[in-house]
This record gives sequence, C-alpha cells and structure tokens, in this order.
Amino acid sequence: GRMNSPTGGAVVRGLCGDEMEFYLEIRREVIEDSKYYTEGCETTRTCGREVARRAKGKRVLEALSISPREVIDSLEHAPEDQRHCAILAVSALYRAIADYMLQP
Repeated sequence: GRMNSPTGGAVVRGLCGDEMEFYLEIRREVIEDSKYYTEGCETTRTCGREVARRAKGKRVLEALSISPREVIDSLEHAPEDQRHCAILAVSALYRAIADYMLQP
C-alpha cells in the first residue's frame, strides 16, 4: 500500500512498463516501515513484497545491500523472462532511500 507521509519515496517504471512505488518510514537511520504499490504483474507484486519485507527493520545502509539476485533466489518458480521484476523492486527501494538521504 501507499504511505501518506513517508520519509523517503520513489516511483520507478520498468522496461516492461510496470511501475513500482516504494515508501519508507525511517527514524534514527532505521527503516521502521516499508511499503510498495504496483498494479503490475504477479511477479512484480511478489518482488515488491519481498523487498519491502527485507528492508523493514534494517539500517538504511544495510538495506542498500539488498540485491536483485537474492530476491530472485528467494522466489520459487520465477519465470526467467520476469526476473527483471526483482531489479524494478530493488531499484525503487534504492531510489526511496536516495530520496531520504538527499533531504536537507
């Protein structure tokens, strides 16, 4: 879902046309809550859910270590032609973190 007042947020459109929104609530450099929103395919939704789950509770810099490869590896039966969904979800997370870090 979406967040009303995130401390970091981003919207990224993938090569396939799917769009991923990512929202973070960060306090004292810890991601206390992470949410995503997409109307994309099932694999896009699954990747968004997995990235949000992995980010929650991590320190901001730790969350930057989440990789598309670990998301792909965590999915059962991910079709090879839809692995780009993991890149989309991780990219949206990274941009939301950048939005937070670049705030004055």
